[in-house]
Amino acid sequence: MKLYVARHGETAWNAENRVCGSTELPLTDAGLAQAQLLAEKVKGRGITRIVSSPMLRAMQTAQPSAALLGLPIEPEERFREQDYGIYEGAPRNDPGFLANKRLFCTRYPKGESMMDLAARVYAALYALKQRYPEETVLVVCHGAVCRTIRSFFVDMTNEEYFCYSPENASLAEYDL
Repeated sequence: MKLYVARHGETAWNAENRVCGSTELPLTDAGLAQAQLLAEKVKGRGITRIVSSPMLRAMQTAQPSAALLGLPIEPEERFREQDYGIYEGAPRNDPGFLANKRLFCTRYPKGESMMDLAARVYAALYALKQRYPEETVLVVCHGAVCRTIRSFFVDMTNEEYFCYSPENASLAEYDL
């Protein structure tokens, strides 16, 4: 199975460099333009299925690709963004947030750990492979989910995992 993974377009909190996990935010005008550019990037890649986080910013990002390719968007709950708990909306350079981000087995207070996230994202990847073994799938999701998907395919040190942050509307390619 060929897998393409895209991060959603820009939201206001992305532009403000704030932590955004479970908060529902729409794309900014720049994010909507990024979603259109993503559609152009995926054209001609043989995508037969689009799977997206059900969150608004991911669905808005997937819409231009779905329209261009004539495909429906299949929501997948397990590709939702990580729940950052008490750090939701905090500056991304908040010392508490950054310290917690390095503790893979520790949940963000009132949120999820990296291990919680990996458990659901890896399960979703295995399910995709089982359901669509011969297809080419585009997954539209979020920064932490993209990071976790990358860790499924590429061995990463803890520091590499901590630092990996895909750009809004970026596209990665993997063989599953």
